[in-house]
Amino acid sequence: MILLLFFIAALAALSIGLHWLIEQPGSITLDWGGYHIETTLVVGAAALIATIAAILIAWAIIAYFFQAPARLKQNSRAKRRERGFQALSRGIVAAGAGHVAEAKRAAKEAVKNLDKEPLTYLLRAQVAQLEGDRVGAETAFHEMTQLSETRLLGLRGLHIEAKRRKDDEAAHHFADQAHQLTPLPWAGHALLEHHGAQANWEEARIAVEANLKAKAIDLPTAQRLRAVVETALALEKQAEHPSEALHLARQAVKRAPDLVPAIALIGRLLARHGDSAKALKLLEKAYAEHPHPDIAEAFLEIAPSESNAERLARVKKFASSVSHSPEAGILVARVALAARDFGAARKALAPLVAEGKTPTAQICLLMAELEDAENGPSGPVREWLARGSRAPRDPAWIADGVISRRWAPASPSPASSTLSSGRPRPSPSAARPRTPAPIFRRRS
Repeated sequence: MILLLFFIAALAALSIGLHWLIEQPGSITLDWGGYHIETTLVVGAAALIATIAAILIAWAIIAYFFQAPARLKQNSRAKRRERGFQALSRGIVAAGAGHVAEAKRAAKEAVKNLDKEPLTYLLRAQVAQLEGDRVGAETAFHEMTQLSETRLLGLRGLHIEAKRRKDDEAAHHFADQAHQLTPLPWAGHALLEHHGAQANWEEARIAVEANLKAKAIDLPTAQRLRAVVETALALEKQAEHPSEALHLARQAVKRAPDLVPAIALIGRLLARHGDSAKALKLLEKAYAEHPHPDIAEAFLEIAPSESNAERLARVKKFASSVSHSPEAGILVARVALAARDFGAARKALAPLVAEGKTPTAQICLLMAELEDAENGPSGPVREWLARGSRAPRDPAWIADGVISRRWAPASPSPASSTLSSGRPRPSPSAARPRTPAPIFRRRS
């Protein structure tokens, strides 16, 4: 509505101006080149306007012809880019679907029509990976590192390729370069895994702090990893610097109260310092909360010179707070068998082999040992051995398919170097979580 009012006002102003110009007296005379032209003011003004319009039209026509090649080139480039992006889209979809031939054709077309488009390098790398061409993939990723907008993506790709060919030093190099540019979660985790594999625990501690600062991990995860690193340092220092090792282990338990390896180490170090009473009290309290075999082993090591009967009495008291736990029954049965107290061993194992229970392989073997020691070779011995061969496996430390009797700060598998969690009894589904969740842990 406002534009319409302005348009009407402009027409009115133009009409008034033309009327005023017509009413003005006078004429225009032009003498040029032997020509004498005389006309009214209105006609002269109209001629001037027409001349200017003709000049402008002529200039536009001339400019159009001069600019035609540039416009044609620009239009051609736009069409090429459109074809290139269409090919790029087809190629990414084909690569995601595993259609190697279509992805390869689309990649060639995209490279032909798109000059230094970052996504073309990614598509080329994907095609090379699908074809199993590791050299081609690394070449594409390396070219991506030359461009600022794709440098991090190229370093990630080179890191993955280095891991695939099991070149840990190269993988660490690329992760370190990426981490220096921007503290990304994958780079921080890769640095942490590398330092864990090399047992560079001080560097691993720095990497944990860097990951937390970059918000690549949350505070609870950082606390757990700090505790694992401090336990690893304590294990290294326990022989030559026991006091420092004790301080580190205590600090680890403060951060992660259920970190069983640190608790067991504190008990051993206290006993080594001659403070057996304090060690026993600590281990008894910890076993009541976490009835774990590693804590029980540390408890048994505190008084190695005692008799089997004395040890059995001490173990019964030790396990009484968690008598409902299978670990407590197994512990008492083991010590009772060593003391040849068959009644105590049978009583400890009875709840674990009662009707409706599914005894583990270790329980079946203990029952077979008990029957053999008490009654000699017999049918029950063979029966329990047969049941043990089919029984569920007992909880154990496991990482990447490697089962260990002892906890370690990092996975022993060459394919992985993730830090351990040291959690007492996780579920089987937690055996192989991805970083940053540690994977070296108890298997139920």
